[in-house]
Amino acid sequence: MSRPLPIALVQYAAPRDRVLETFSERLRALRQVYSETRLFLYPEHHLSPVENFASEAEAAEACAEPLDGPRDAALASLAAELDIWLVPGSFFERGDDGRIYNTMAVYSPQGERVAAYRKIFPWRPYETLAAGSEFKVFDMPGVGRIGLSICYDAWFPESARHLAWMGAELILNVVKTPTGDRAQETVLARANAIANQVFVASVNAAAPDGIGRSLLVDPQGTVRQSTEDTGELVLGDVIDLDEVANVQRYGTAGVTRPWRQFDHVDTALDLPLYGGTLDPARWRRD
Repeated sequence: MSRPLPIALVQYAAPRDRVLETFSERLRALRQVYSETRLFLYPEHHLSPVENFASEAEAAEACAEPLDGPRDAALASLAAELDIWLVPGSFFERGDDGRIYNTMAVYSPQGERVAAYRKIFPWRPYETLAAGSEFKVFDMPGVGRIGLSICYDAWFPESARHLAWMGAELILNVVKTPTGDRAQETVLARANAIANQVFVASVNAAAPDGIGRSLLVDPQGTVRQSTEDTGELVLGDVIDLDEVANVQRYGTAGVTRPWRQFDHVDTALDLPLYGGTLDPARWRRD
């Protein structure tokens, strides 16, 4: 069996003006080249031009919209027009509670928003937006289940672990990192893929917003696509999500199977950090 997914990691800088119009024009041009690609993935804050403002807080106040506002309708329409799955990075969302979130949304070829995820781990103290409280996955019919992650989330192994436990076979991590720790983030992308035996796509913003170095990692931690370039480019590939099932069943390097670690004879392990337990009965998903 095979479950191919043609994917494009679009390492671009955010549009500075006419944001939605410029984004749409550039994506239409990309679609002409990547005519068979099903999923287009953009960096964090790609539709929120923070650099146009004195601070993130000022940008958030100026750019935030309700999730189901005009921006949402335009993106859903664009995904339907181009017959693609679209993850346009993240943007500022004004919640019903009046707080502003860093939110990542997914649009289907049918012109529907199928998922929205609020960043759980803002980069404190710089990022002052409200934190989300729910891990999110979505299903691509005939392909598989995909998890959502925003930038600093990747530094917390609990995030990738929960997404994988929820059935994610590919984790999409959208990033806007202009700092030297992008080198560590590329290691974390591999580590999260290895520890959870899933694909990880980490797309960073291009200069001047970020320093690039986007990459796509397979379930054994092998880097399938990567770039040291800081400029605008696209990393395209066709991954097979059946590889996740194979690695989780037969083991990394044919040996290691962490999802099969616990048996019915094992007792629960206390986790003092969380004030809870790691319960063998909940660990395995089958």
